[in-house]
Amino acid sequence: MIRMDLHAFYTGTAFDAHKFLGGRLTENGAVFRTFAPAAKRISLIGAFCNWEEIPMERELDGNFWSCTVPEARAGMGYKFRIYKRDGSFLDHCDPYGYWMELRPHNASILWELGNYTFHDEAWMQSRTAGLDRPVNLYELHAGAWQKPGPGPADWYNYEDLARRLIPYLQENGYTHVELMPLSEHPSDASWGYQNTGFFSPTSRYGTPDQLMAFVDWCHQGGIGVVLDFVPVHFAVDDYALWNYDGTALYEYPHRDVGVSQWGSCNFMHSRGEVRSFLQSAAHFWLEQYHFDGLRMDAVRNLIYWQGDPARGENGGAISFLREMNRGLKERHPTAFLAAEDSSAHPGVTAPLEQGGLGFHYKWDMGWMNDTLAYFALPPAERKDHRDKLTFSMHYFPQERYLLPLSHDEVVHGKGSILEKMPGTLAEKLAQARLLYLYMYTHPGKKLDFMGNELAQPREWGEDRQLEWDVLGDPAHQAFHRFRRDLHWVYRSWEPLWGWDYQPEGFQWADLAPERGDCFAFWRRGEQGTMLALCRFSGGEDVTGTLTLPEGTALELLIASDWDFYGGPTASDTRLFPAQGGRVTITLPPFSGRCYRLMERETGR
Repeated sequence: MIRMDLHAFYTGTAFDAHKFLGGRLTENGAVFRTFAPAAKRISLIGAFCNWEEIPMERELDGNFWSCTVPEARAGMGYKFRIYKRDGSFLDHCDPYGYWMELRPHNASILWELGNYTFHDEAWMQSRTAGLDRPVNLYELHAGAWQKPGPGPADWYNYEDLARRLIPYLQENGYTHVELMPLSEHPSDASWGYQNTGFFSPTSRYGTPDQLMAFVDWCHQGGIGVVLDFVPVHFAVDDYALWNYDGTALYEYPHRDVGVSQWGSCNFMHSRGEVRSFLQSAAHFWLEQYHFDGLRMDAVRNLIYWQGDPARGENGGAISFLREMNRGLKERHPTAFLAAEDSSAHPGVTAPLEQGGLGFHYKWDMGWMNDTLAYFALPPAERKDHRDKLTFSMHYFPQERYLLPLSHDEVVHGKGSILEKMPGTLAEKLAQARLLYLYMYTHPGKKLDFMGNELAQPREWGEDRQLEWDVLGDPAHQAFHRFRRDLHWVYRSWEPLWGWDYQPEGFQWADLAPERGDCFAFWRRGEQGTMLALCRFSGGEDVTGTLTLPEGTALELLIASDWDFYGGPTASDTRLFPAQGGRVTITLPPFSGRCYRLMERETGR
C-alpha cells in the first residue's frame, strides 16, 4: 500500500505526492484521494457510477478524503464534488489526475501509466545536461507546427507529429525540441501557460501513452526533449485549483499578490502543500515521460513579488526554487533545468551550496532584447549603438546563459523575425542571415522558435500551421539551407560551444574598430580557435585587417552572403595566408563569416 509522508508533504519536501493522491487504478478498481482540509464534505462522481455521488471519507489527519470504487476502469471520467462550509458545491477535476477530457469538457480521466515500455536505455544512460556540448533547441507548439487540416482544432497526435518532426530535426541540425507547455489547459490562446491539469498532458494531441512514444522515438532518433513547465501561476477556472476546498488552498487569499499580471492565480509558494504539489509535478514529467529537461516559466515572478524588484524578493518562492532544483538534480542528475528569467538577480545558475538558485541555464533576455533592438535600427544608425551588441559580454560570465529567440518575440504585433529587419526583402533576408550567424557564434546555448528558420513573413499564431509554402520561393529556400548549414557548423566545431562558460572561450578582435558597425571575435575551445566577423551596415564593401598568430591562416567555413544562400558572393573556402602576421578581409554589406584558425603549413 502506498503511504503518504505527512511531514514531507506539509513541510514542502515531498516529490512523490502524486503516488498517493489522485485517482489511481489498482487490481480491485481504483482508489481516489484528494487533499481538501476546509471542505465540509466531498463526493466522487464519474462514469463508473452514472455520475451519481459516492461519499468520500476523511482519512489520515482529517485533511485528506478517499474512497475505493471496484467498478472504475481506465478511460473513465471523474470529478470531485466538493461542498463548502455554506453547503454549496463545485465539481472539480483532480489536481493530481493523469489525464483530462478535451476542452471545453473538464473531467479527469483514469489512466494507467505503466502500459508504455520505453526503448531509450542507450539515450538515458549517455544523457548529460549539455554544459560542454552543443545545445540547439527548436521551440515548438505541438499543435501549430504542421496541421492535417485548415481548422484551428486540426491537430496531429503525438505519434503522427513525431513521425514528421524527428526527420526534420535530424536533417536540420537541432539537438533538442522544446515543447511549449503540455499540461492540460482550457484555452488554446494561452498556449499552455494557464494550466488546469499539472499532471495531465493535454488531450488535444492524444493519450499519455502517445506522448511517451513521442519522447521515446525522439530519443531513439538522437533528439532530446525539453518541457516548458509553469510553476508560478494557474488558470482561474473554478473547476480546477481555484478555491479548491472553498478556500484559497493553492493561491494567496489576497488579490494584491494573489492575481498575476496575466490575470491568473499565483501559487502560494510559502505553503508546504503547494511546494510538494509543484515539485512532485516537475519530478513526474522527468520520471514518467523521460523528458530531458524543464524550462521554468516566468522565474522573475518567483524571485520578486509580482515580478517587480521594487516590491522586494519573495523569500518563500526563492526557497521553493532552490529546494525544488536540489531535489530534481538528486533524482535526475543528467536532466537540465533552465530559467526563463528577465531579472538581474545574481546567482540564478550558481550552485546551491554557494547560495545560488541551482539552474543549469538562464535565458539571456538582455541579449535577446538588445540584439533585436539593434537590428530594428536603420543600418546607418547602428554604428552609434554598438553597445547593444557589446554589452552582453560585460555580464555574460556571470551566469550560464542560453540565447533565446522565442515565441514571445514573434507574437502580439511584434512581427516575425524577418519583419523586424529594415529594407527590401533581399536586405531583410541578408540581415536575418547575419543575425543568426552572430547568434550561433556568440557564447551560449541556442534556442529558436519554429518558423524562424523559414524566414516566415508574418508573426506566429496558434490556430494555423507554419507558412511552409514559402519554401516554394527560392529566396526562402536559400535561407532555410543557410540555417541548416549554420546549425551543422555550430555542432561540428567544438570552439563554438566547448568553452561557452569559460572566460578563455571568447575574446574581441579588432577588424575595423573605427567604423562601429563591424565586429570580430575569437571563440576558443580544447580543439582549436574560430573567428567570427559580422558587418551590420549597407553601402560599399568594407576592408579590414587582423593580426593572426605566427604560422597560422584562416579557413572560411560559412558565410552568410554566399550566393547559394541568397547573397552576392561566390562561395569558396580559400585560405587567407597571413603575410607578416596580418590578414586583410573584405566584408560586403550585411555579411557574416565564420573561420577556423589553422596551421598554415600542415593545414590542421
